Amino acid sequence: MEEENNLSALQVGDIIQTTYNSGTYVVKIIQDKGNYILVETLGVLKHPQQGDLHNPGQAEGVAFHERKALAHHEKFNARKRHAKAFEGEVPSYAASLQQAVESYKQELQQEDTLFNQKALERIADLEEHYYHKIY
Repeated sequence: MEEENNLSALQVGDIIQTTYNSGTYVVKIIQDKGNYILVETLGVLKHPQQGDLHNPGQAEGVAFHERKALAHHEKFNARKRHAKAFEGEVPSYAASLQQAVESYKQELQQEDTLFNQKALERIADLEEHYYHKIY
């Protein structure tokens, strides 16, 4: 019941956090769409995972996908049930993206596996070709 009350309290203009394809973002609610909300990306809390989401940790015999974080001001439909309150000041997009990338790289460097090596290569590629323009 508490979750239902929290979901019904969501209003256009609220700043919340939500997930999208394994990433976590600070977003602003733009429109209520029933079970979904249209949101605008303001910051990155957790960088999306690299690799095959259906076979986590596997690097051989699977399609190893490269996933970029959602862009600043990118809009997407988020499930209301994934929405959580966001406490604090909205971070700058560039700083939050850089922090999320650094955290993910540190996590991947904890263990030397083929999966982690490939994921680090994908992150390095993203930094070189996309993120260097942002931070």
